[in-house]
Amino acid sequence: MTRRPTVLFVCVHNAGRSQMAAALLRDVAGDRIEVLSAGSEPADQVNPVAVAALAEVGIDLGEASPRILAVDDVRASDVVITMGCGDACPIFPGKRYEDWALDDPAGQPLERVRPIRDDIRRRVEALATELLDA
Repeated sequence: MTRRPTVLFVCVHNAGRSQMAAALLRDVAGDRIEVLSAGSEPADQVNPVAVAALAEVGIDLGEASPRILAVDDVRASDVVITMGCGDACPIFPGKRYEDWALDDPAGQPLERVRPIRDDIRRRVEALATELLDA
């Protein structure tokens, strides 16, 4: 790619999985990839356990807040990663879509969120490598 690719992470509440994925991709790729996240039904705040799980690996989610999925976010993205949001995400021809089957960290203790965080990190690292080597 000659321009900076854009990745959009979408989950229902934009409070756990998509927030962690966006933060982890920013950590891995820096400013080489534009990163967006949103939810089909955003929560009032980011899941505090997700915040704690990322803090353990040196990533601060303190200023993050859930936001509603906008059609323009999808339109602007090269890759759209969905995580349990079903049919809420608009489909545009020519976009790359992936659905990552991940457990929802909502209501889970930190011990159960750590493996979700680590799974997301592995997926994000692979995605970054693929996009940046293109």
